[in-house]
Amino acid sequence: MTSATRMGVLALLWGSGFLWIKISLNEGLTPGWITFVRCALGAAVLLALAYGAGQRLPRDPATWGRLLVAAFFCNALPFLLFSVGEQTVDSGVAGVLNATTPLWSLLIGLALGTERPLRATRLAGLVLGFAGVLLIFAPWSHASGLLSTGALALLGASASYAVAFAYMARHLTGRGTAPLALSAAQLLTATGLSTPALAVGKTATVTWAGVLAVVVLGVLATGLTFHLNYRMIAEEGPTAAATVGYLLPVVSVALGALILDEPLTVRVVAGMAVVLVGVGLTRTRTRQRRAEPEATELPASPSPNLTLKDQ
Repeated sequence: MTSATRMGVLALLWGSGFLWIKISLNEGLTPGWITFVRCALGAAVLLALAYGAGQRLPRDPATWGRLLVAAFFCNALPFLLFSVGEQTVDSGVAGVLNATTPLWSLLIGLALGTERPLRATRLAGLVLGFAGVLLIFAPWSHASGLLSTGALALLGASASYAVAFAYMARHLTGRGTAPLALSAAQLLTATGLSTPALAVGKTATVTWAGVLAVVVLGVLATGLTFHLNYRMIAEEGPTAAATVGYLLPVVSVALGALILDEPLTVRVVAGMAVVLVGVGLTRTRTRQRRAEPEATELPASPSPNLTLKDQ
């Protein structure tokens, strides 16, 4: 498989997650059930891959305690929030908002003091990125839905990823646990954390299409995408993985328009472009650090199931 083909397959599987969430919701599944099944199936895939690679789950209680925090902010909470958000917001827009995670990461870094004062380019990128979000939701329009529960849930999910990556970079990376095993353990933990959400929401008749969609979401768009992303970073470096991250909103918007007949307005497309340009500008400093090992970079649009910053 060529690099371009692998990149295309990964972008399609990864970016299709928002489509599968929407179909699952439309076919009777609640956000709680989607979150639980997604975590459980993703964990099963990663456990199988870890077992095949001879990797064992961590055994010390301290690691499991840190995984509890990571699983909540990186998996259980954002998975649930994305499902809640897509009850009222198009899947394509959800994919675009997922791309704002690096912007939240930058804000968190500034708040914690881990980021130096912003230069003009990165500051412009930060402002531009969130301006793109405003353009998508058009707060000047009475029907924009900017402050709707769904929109806020989607933004909260992206911010939750940023919190998770900041925490994992400090407390989980580089501690000797094999990455696939650690990721499997994290999704196992997230499965347990998402269990209470099963009791929330109105039950409906679940169709076979809904069952198939959530299975694809868990197995392909969660478990398998982690493995492919891990392989890409290991074999081609994080720059290739970052490029895939920029393709995700394009995939989510295209799939939403083609399969779900979601409206593809000029405003949404323009907002997506502005968000991605803004994210790119905020990452200029990272790209200029050629003396640092490539493996310290984080993909531009983090995967919901990406566990290790230095994979």
